[in-house]
Amino acid sequence: MPESLTPDGIAILPPKVRAVIAALTESNTALTESNAALAEANAELDANNKRLDYLVKEFRLAIYGKRSEALDPGRLDLLREDMESAIAETEAKGEASEAVKRARGSSAPARRNIGRLPEELPRIETVIEPESTFCPCGCGEMKKIGEDRIGRLYNITATFRASATVRPKYACAVCAKGVLRAPAPAHLIEGGLPTEALIAHVLVSKYADHMPMYRQAQAFARQGLDLDLDRGTLASWAGVAGFHLAPVVDLLASTLLRSGRLFMDEARCPVIDPGRGSKHTESFLGRFEGNLQVDGYAGYNRLTRSGHNGGPVIQLAYCCAHGKIRAACESLRRMADGKAVSRLGQIPTR
Repeated sequence: MPESLTPDGIAILPPKVRAVIAALTESNTALTESNAALAEANAELDANNKRLDYLVKEFRLAIYGKRSEALDPGRLDLLREDMESAIAETEAKGEASEAVKRARGSSAPARRNIGRLPEELPRIETVIEPESTFCPCGCGEMKKIGEDRIGRLYNITATFRASATVRPKYACAVCAKGVLRAPAPAHLIEGGLPTEALIAHVLVSKYADHMPMYRQAQAFARQGLDLDLDRGTLASWAGVAGFHLAPVVDLLASTLLRSGRLFMDEARCPVIDPGRGSKHTESFLGRFEGNLQVDGYAGYNRLTRSGHNGGPVIQLAYCCAHGKIRAACESLRRMADGKAVSRLGQIPTR
C-alpha cells in the first residue's frame, strides 16, 4: 500500500477501490508468510543435505579409501543407521508438508516396512465402535458388514519385579517337638539379590548385544533401581555365572573337537590379552586331528609341525580370498625387487 494512502484517505475512496486495496493487502500478507515458511523449509533441507553429504562422504571413504582410512564394519553399520534415520526424517517432514496432497491422492504412497506379524505373538485387540450405530434415516440399528483391521508392533519395556520366596513354618501345638518347613530352593548366587533370569539378561546384554556393564548399570538406574548396581556388582554376577557355565562350555568344545573339520579365527581383544598368537589356538585345539580352515595369518603355520602340543599334525585349509591377496602381494614384491635390481644395473661406476 502506498505511503500516501492513509487510513483516512482510504476511507473516502469508492467501495470497489477499498475492496481491491484490502484484497491486495491480504495477498501481500499471505505472500510474506509463505516466503517465511519457504525460507524455513529451505534451511531445514540445506541442513539435511549437508548431513546426507557427510554420510555419503564417509561411505565413499569406507569403500574406496585407503586401508588405513577405511572404516571398520561396526562404524559402517552406525553410518548406515544414521543415513537411514536421516532419510526417514526428511521423508517424514515432506509428508507433513504435503498432507493435503496425500488426502487428495495426488502424491505417491509413503514407504512403510509393514512386514508380517508372526502368528505366535500375543494379540491385544482394541475395538473402536462408532458413537452411534443407528441409521441416520431412522431405519433402526445398523448391522455389522465387516471391519478394518490394522496390525502394529509394539514392545513392553523391561520391567523389574521383586520376587519373594516364602517358606511357612509349622509346629505341633501339642508336643512342640520341632518346626517343619520346606527346604530352601537352590540359587545361582546363594543369598544374593539377582534371580537366574536377571543374570541371564546381564550376560546376553554383555556378550550378545555388546552392551558394556557400566551402561547396563546406567540403564538400571534410569529405570529407578536405587540399588547401587554398579559395574563391579554386575561383573561379579557374570563371574559366578561363568563358573557354573564352564561344564557347558567344555561340552561344546569337546563336541567341536570330535569333528574332522573346524574353522577358526582369532579376534583381537587388547584389553584382556594384547596381541594375537597361536598359543590360544593350540591350547584350545589340544589333540585335534583334521582340517583347520584359517585366514592368512602366519601364526597358524606352527600348528603344522609334527607333534605340536603333543598332538597329531593339523592340515591347514587357507581362505581363498586371503590366498589371492597373498599371491598378489607376493607378485608385487617380486616386481618391485626386479625393478630395484634393474635400477642397480643402471648406476654408473667409476
